[in-house]
Amino acid sequence: MSSKDITSFFRFEPVGKRIEELETPVPVIDIDVVDRNLKRWQARCDEIGIANRPHIKTHKLAALAKYQMALGAKGITVQKLGEAEVMADAGISDMLLTFNVVGAPKLRRLAELARRTGISVVADNEAVIEGLGQAGIAAGRDISVLVECDTGGKRNGVQSPEAAAGLARVVDKTRGVTYGGLMTYAAPGTRLAAKAFLTEARDLAGKAGLETAVVSTGGSPDMWSKEGLEVATEYRAGTYIYFDRSLAERGTCSYDDCALHVLATVVSRPTDERALIDAGSKTLTSDLLGLKGYGVVTGLDKAQIYNMSEEHGFLDISGLAQKPKVGDLVQITPNHVCPVTNLFDRVVFVRGNDVLGAVKVDARGMVQ
Repeated sequence: MSSKDITSFFRFEPVGKRIEELETPVPVIDIDVVDRNLKRWQARCDEIGIANRPHIKTHKLAALAKYQMALGAKGITVQKLGEAEVMADAGISDMLLTFNVVGAPKLRRLAELARRTGISVVADNEAVIEGLGQAGIAAGRDISVLVECDTGGKRNGVQSPEAAAGLARVVDKTRGVTYGGLMTYAAPGTRLAAKAFLTEARDLAGKAGLETAVVSTGGSPDMWSKEGLEVATEYRAGTYIYFDRSLAERGTCSYDDCALHVLATVVSRPTDERALIDAGSKTLTSDLLGLKGYGVVTGLDKAQIYNMSEEHGFLDISGLAQKPKVGDLVQITPNHVCPVTNLFDRVVFVRGNDVLGAVKVDARGMVQ
């Protein structure tokens, strides 16, 4: 574990000294809450004996990825090649790319990444494996492939343990790749079903003479539960670094654990029931995640953003005794923090009301 302070990993750009001096809308991130969240989760992983492989798609910052590894993370998880390239340029080698790589241009990029990093990948069908093999041959090394399993999330993934073992055998016979293990994203509340699926798949692969060195699972909603983790060797969580309204309402965290808020300005108050802020869908995203409204202002008794246009947010102030005025600043806890960070070139780190500075979002927009 690193003895370095989290701030030593950053080079902050000056943008003022106090929150009141910031231009809005802008994400403001409490660095002490981030630090607490990261250390708490790493300690949890150490306690239960599982490797921490955090997903960086939430923050997209090389500095935070490096700090996560300094605290004890085994490596990082990336979702797209663009994210992997940014992290590789920052000197990070141990990465798991959890998205099928398809198409000649992307396979060329993967081969280049494999030449300079220890990146591993996933696959859930033979066509993807064939391409990965070509990338491995071009890179001059075998790329480790984890077979992606659909254990209840109904996204990507093979549909049965037998299919997983069968695909593992295909990987083993394909030049340019090597069988590394199994991977899943278990839907909330499905850990026991995932355990049964992964255990059977691992055992069937073992009967075929294949060692399953890695069993990778993840997800922030169920992160504190040990249920069904006996078969897993590593855990991928991403949102935990900042948390958000969806996880606070689920009970995964408290609102005090939410490190990122969107700072916005009240620009109009046409009635006593409605205020308009300068943060709309291009700031907060339109993600609902089963919630009512698009975010809440915790400092105003969780007043909701009940509607949005692209640049305006509609704040319900009907139940407030103290109504915000034009020019007032509000801090919004967004429903889903991951896409919010991807909407901004820079985010601002603060400590209390003191501004530490702005930081470029290194992998912002890297969705290819």
